[in-house]
Amino acid sequence: MISLGSLFSRQPAPLLGLDISSSSVKLVELGRGPDGRYVIERCAIELLERGCISDGNIEKFDEVAEAMRRVVKKSGTRTRNVAMALPASAVITKKIILPGGLSEQELEVQVEAEANQYIPFSLDEVSLDFCVIGPSPSSAGDVEVLIAASRKEKVQDRQGLAEAAGLKPVVLDVESYASRMAAGRLIEGLPQGGLDTMVALFEVGAFTTSMQVIRNSDVLYDRDQAFGGAQLTQLIVRQYGFTPEEAEAKKRSGDLPEDYAASVLKPFVDSLAQEIGRALQFFFTSTPHNRVDHILVAGGSAALPGLVDAITAHTSFSCSLADPFDGMQVADTVREKKMRREAPSYLTSCGLALRRFAQ
Repeated sequence: MISLGSLFSRQPAPLLGLDISSSSVKLVELGRGPDGRYVIERCAIELLERGCISDGNIEKFDEVAEAMRRVVKKSGTRTRNVAMALPASAVITKKIILPGGLSEQELEVQVEAEANQYIPFSLDEVSLDFCVIGPSPSSAGDVEVLIAASRKEKVQDRQGLAEAAGLKPVVLDVESYASRMAAGRLIEGLPQGGLDTMVALFEVGAFTTSMQVIRNSDVLYDRDQAFGGAQLTQLIVRQYGFTPEEAEAKKRSGDLPEDYAASVLKPFVDSLAQEIGRALQFFFTSTPHNRVDHILVAGGSAALPGLVDAITAHTSFSCSLADPFDGMQVADTVREKKMRREAPSYLTSCGLALRRFAQ
């Protein structure tokens, strides 16, 4: 038998959501108040030097592990159980239909047999897991099952990082699944509870912007594009002669010359809105769809002044910031002003933290 991993493990005990991106490590810990509302108990971010993570691969293990230790210390948490994620490019997922009423052991045998058809590696080389989604929509009595598989070394890299940082990895998710879980709460807040609403979710990272088009929890389309917030940092370097490190720090603190907004920020925001418009056009030309109902934008650059308005003006679709903490209570342990400013960059880590409550 193959070893089943923990891509869909569920853990009711306190749990940290830890998102490792190309530019930072982000931590979120959620609780629940007496009224059932989520409570933001911890949240912190620690920057990574460029080159620590490349295309989702860990290039500088010790530096990333040290950043993880720092973000845990900065947050003040005592929780050690952690949910982490792999990039979607490192995970093969497939929905299959299996007979209903099978025991867990019978399901494992069936999943292993089915997985052979879809995974281009020996099953000895992969960590494989599955999750029963629910009754099959197409065949009565059957169930829909999601299989997820990743190369063992990819899983072991994340586990090793957690352990090197003094943490216990209990959930290994997929980044795009985690961000969808957090975005799901926001979609429910749209008209008609988001039912049948076509939502384009953009996560603007440092070097890559990921796009997912979602309707009723189904992903109709996903695509990554090579543009992101690091291009704004490069523009600041060129305009003012700062080092890249100085430019990044000043971009985050807002400590920039008077002409920054007009000569650097606005052209970049317009360019970013155009890239998002182009990504949508690519979706329209490669699918039967010709519109979306709403755009959600997340990531470190999402909160740039004027971006939401620029996207709406450029695409003619309504747009809003994806604030994963919307409607949550804030514990005294969290610096609320800073958290609100950085909220859209916590989408994936918030989704990972929500795994604590997944049933």
